[in-house]
Amino acid sequence: MKNNVQWRRRLVLGLLAVLVAWGLFQGFRPQAVEMDMGTASRAALRVTLEQEGRTRVLDRYVVTAPVTGYARRLRSEVGNAVERGAILVELEPLRAEALDPRRRAEAQARIAAAESGVSATEQRARAAASSAELAQTELQRVRALRLQGHVSAAAEDRAASEVQRSAADMRSAQFAVTTARHELEAARTTLKYAGSASNTEPVTVRAPVAGRVLKIAHKSEGTVASGQPLVEIGDPAALEVEVDLLSADAVRIHPGTRVVFERWGGEGSLEGVVRVIEPTGFTKVSALGVEEQRVWVIVAFSSPATQWQRLGDGYRVEASFIVWEGKDILQIPASALFRDGDGWAAFVVEQGKAVKRRVEIGQRTGLRAQVVSGIQAGERVINHPDDRVREGVSVVAR
Repeated sequence: MKNNVQWRRRLVLGLLAVLVAWGLFQGFRPQAVEMDMGTASRAALRVTLEQEGRTRVLDRYVVTAPVTGYARRLRSEVGNAVERGAILVELEPLRAEALDPRRRAEAQARIAAAESGVSATEQRARAAASSAELAQTELQRVRALRLQGHVSAAAEDRAASEVQRSAADMRSAQFAVTTARHELEAARTTLKYAGSASNTEPVTVRAPVAGRVLKIAHKSEGTVASGQPLVEIGDPAALEVEVDLLSADAVRIHPGTRVVFERWGGEGSLEGVVRVIEPTGFTKVSALGVEEQRVWVIVAFSSPATQWQRLGDGYRVEASFIVWEGKDILQIPASALFRDGDGWAAFVVEQGKAVKRRVEIGQRTGLRAQVVSGIQAGERVINHPDDRVREGVSVVAR
């Protein structure tokens, strides 16, 4: 009986010792570190430059008072459609207004200068029309060569972009001719109605082009000076977008670069192409008080007008300039990368342990990075590795 009691006591003590040893082993054994993980996969990758922009009317005309006079109240409202030649403002002549010989000679000189301006703009319009015709011919030639496989699709896109640019230049040149003729008529009106105290016929200011009233600078009746802005006219159906980019970002794009407009207020996204990158930058102070050199970039819509016709002059849009894109690109989360000397590295999970690998990367976005070598598709990487992660440490997904 006594031996049985001693045997049972030893058995209990032995079990307690085993349990204590197991608890100590579990307590001091290295535990696996919980980390966020991502997977290397193949998918489309797009590198973009994002910046806010605003729409503007392609050709805006500021109608000014041709002479100093007393303007009658405007009947037009902002948004009203006007036809070319429609009466915008009527100016009653000032009875005390007269031109001395010097001012009359100046008015005659302005008429001569305006006539020369009309001739110059007509010549530029002919040159722009010739360039547009040449661009259209070149596009047809490139498309024929494209069907035969002699040129690339990029060459066809550049030719199409050149057709759009030359067509826009031709329209602007034609508008410039119209404006020059209007300025000539204004100069002639100055001389025609000057110095006549008995002439009470009002001077009519007419619309130089058809469009809509964008802004009324002087609506109520009252005295206006010669050259004072009265009405702004434009065609809201002909819009473009102006975006100010950092000069360091502007050098990464070129005319013809594809642009996507998202979160513009309507359904889906709109597309456009860079038309002009202005050659002169300007200084702008950011919200943090830092001076930045920025450049105006003008973008033309390439989406059908029916999709963006609800936009107006001065509307806000968010532009994404597509600097680079690929369809089947091996990529990992950019948060998995960290500096390793002069290159990049990442921790790859192999059999539950972290293994450091040197990685060669290509294009990068804010969230994803292209992998050129070092990681294979399907391998798991550790996102945001901290000081707990090192070579050989056991890791588990959080």
